[in-house]
Amino acid sequence: MPEGHTIHRLAADHYERFGGRPVRASSPQGKFSDGAALIDARPMTSTEAHGKHLFLGFDGPAWIHIHLGLFGKLGFGTTPAPPSTDTVRLRLLGESDYADLRGPTTCALITDAEKQAIHARLGPDPLRPGDDPDKAWHRISRSRTTIAALLMDQKVVAGVGNVYRAEVLFRHGIDPYRAGKDVTRAEWDAMWADLAALMREGVRHNRIDTVRPEHTPEAMNRAPRVDDHGGEVYVYRRASMPCHLCGTEIRTAPLAARNLFWCPTCQKP
Repeated sequence: MPEGHTIHRLAADHYERFGGRPVRASSPQGKFSDGAALIDARPMTSTEAHGKHLFLGFDGPAWIHIHLGLFGKLGFGTTPAPPSTDTVRLRLLGESDYADLRGPTTCALITDAEKQAIHARLGPDPLRPGDDPDKAWHRISRSRTTIAALLMDQKVVAGVGNVYRAEVLFRHGIDPYRAGKDVTRAEWDAMWADLAALMREGVRHNRIDTVRPEHTPEAMNRAPRVDDHGGEVYVYRRASMPCHLCGTEIRTAPLAARNLFWCPTCQKP
């Protein structure tokens, strides 16, 4: 599932290609035909992301709410657009660009009130200006749930996925099984600031890199990571491999329906 930086990048990409101009909308698959007809030929007025939720605003006002889920994909191309296939849930067509949405968990036309209800149930997003980390801290500091599980709970923190969860805990030396109530306020403030910085870089480069400059392959004279997720990381998907810092074997275990990765030496209980 794409992490929050990808959704913020998609919001920016949509506005760059279609913002302020009328957009043709269709649903070759047929599952979003009614919604597409209602916004067809209207200008796209704004785009927004909150966690893993993408909102495309149209004059009216109306919003297309998209959640890619595990299998959804959004791709762009330049016109003339090729004939669409019946796997395309939504095609947006502008003068010079088009976007195809396939396989999302959610693609729905919603009102502004419905959009606000979605925001209300989500936690603060490190990439949204003005989102308050105190809202997340209020829940974390009172919880016996592990900090690793809390970071993946979109009602607590929106946009953090499995990669950022594993990496930010490593970067701050925090045992993933520590209860939320045992995380200090200083530790949480540092993690929030770090998440915001890492995810902004993720938006900028369209990939996740979490190693500090002194731990890059060039700096450490080690081989670069070879993985279909790309990017240099400390622990994510490095089970049984040596930690870049201490050499201890990286461990993995299921937690919150995903595989957790951590270094038992650098992240001592």
